[in-house]
Amino acid sequence: MSSYDVIVIGSGPGGYVTAIRAAQLGLKTAVVEREHLGGICLNWGCIPTKALLRSAEILHYGQHAKDYGLVLNGSISADTAAVVKRSRGVSAQLATGVGFLLKKNKVDVIWGEATITKPGEISVVASTRSVQGPPIPPPKGAQGPGTYQAKHIILATGARPRVLPGIEPDRKLIWTYFDAMVPAETPKSLLVIGSGAIGIEFASFYRTLGAEVTVVEVLPQILPVEDEEIAAHARKRFEKQGFKILTGAKVTKVEKGANSVTATVETADGKTQAITADRLISAVGVVGNIENLGLEKLGVKTERGCIVTDGVARTSVPGIYAIGDVAGPPMLAHKAEHEGVVCVEAIAGKHPHPLEKDKIPGCTYCTPQVASVGLTEKKAKEAGYEVKVGRFPFIGNGKAIALGEPEGLVKTVFDAKTGKLLGAHMVGAEVTELIQGFVIAMNLETTEEELMHAVFPHPTLSEMMHESVLDAYGRAIHM
Repeated sequence: MSSYDVIVIGSGPGGYVTAIRAAQLGLKTAVVEREHLGGICLNWGCIPTKALLRSAEILHYGQHAKDYGLVLNGSISADTAAVVKRSRGVSAQLATGVGFLLKKNKVDVIWGEATITKPGEISVVASTRSVQGPPIPPPKGAQGPGTYQAKHIILATGARPRVLPGIEPDRKLIWTYFDAMVPAETPKSLLVIGSGAIGIEFASFYRTLGAEVTVVEVLPQILPVEDEEIAAHARKRFEKQGFKILTGAKVTKVEKGANSVTATVETADGKTQAITADRLISAVGVVGNIENLGLEKLGVKTERGCIVTDGVARTSVPGIYAIGDVAGPPMLAHKAEHEGVVCVEAIAGKHPHPLEKDKIPGCTYCTPQVASVGLTEKKAKEAGYEVKVGRFPFIGNGKAIALGEPEGLVKTVFDAKTGKLLGAHMVGAEVTELIQGFVIAMNLETTEEELMHAVFPHPTLSEMMHESVLDAYGRAIHM
């Protein structure tokens, strides 16, 4: 029976990063995976969707070449099969890279499905399923089924799409994000249920490829976790692109046709309407993969489909830990990675800072992009803060105008009493790359004074971050 210091169950971003950090700390480590190194993120989530969205972005620029003084000789259109092939190739390359990193760091790979039989012991059986198609064979050098021991067992089993009764995916007419990533062809019309990051990203992708897109959101605003002002700006841009958006609305029934679906939608005023589309994407969130792990027998506490943990990922049972999506929101890859590092550093006696969820950024890679960190203006006021709010529009920034991207907004929220940066919210070109500046500022407990005195390079989009801070204190220069 093989014995380890740490066994990580799941090799997604949280799992493989945790395993590598554990090995760096001198802990004998193994990672268990049942279907693909890199998990959902690298294979069916974050990475392949960004590859798809990049293709859509290039298509968009080609369609608007004249706006940049360019003439294309001939038309530009999407080859759906080629777009999907490129996306899958990007995923395959990165999954191979994960295998290399694990080997480089002397982390053993155990191939199969794991169950915790008792604290300190797991049983692994042959994998019998895969997200798409038949089970994937184990990589070269991987260990197989058997019983393994470890002083510390870390669950990094991720999450899967939430399924609503009556809207069960069938992989033909009703899709989850797995199916939406590998379409045989672009549907002429698409109904998206849910306007969180997943729903909006796919709506943006398919709209750019030419589909007529309708988005239905049960809450009063799209992108529900974002600042109201930012979400409203994004909605206006989406509708300008041709999106049809229904908020405060719910799908009460779905009927399948031969090659289409018809959804009955009840709107906020109590009226109903029928919407027919070629395909329907159900993007109503995800649920943690907590089943078949032996948690109930062991007495591991769960809540709302996720494992309950403390600030360093410990569960209610000593020696068992949980990180990433399975440990609850925010269900983001970078949260999983950081959570895993904190977990193993605590195991190694390094006394890391507990995870601070309010400093985890969120990014949505639609067009326009949306990014944020910290409290929205509304949440800050609800928390009892007296706030100072700064705003700066893209139209006031030279680089944005030169890029042909004059629509967007940067918004900052400060504690009026202390100058503490409480939150930052952006919508527009490349904001997913800009947000990290504010993330670092928040982690350094920076106040408005330091941000005002920082010198931002010109001409860059980042200057809008500076101007937004200045605006919060009545000092904006370029508007």
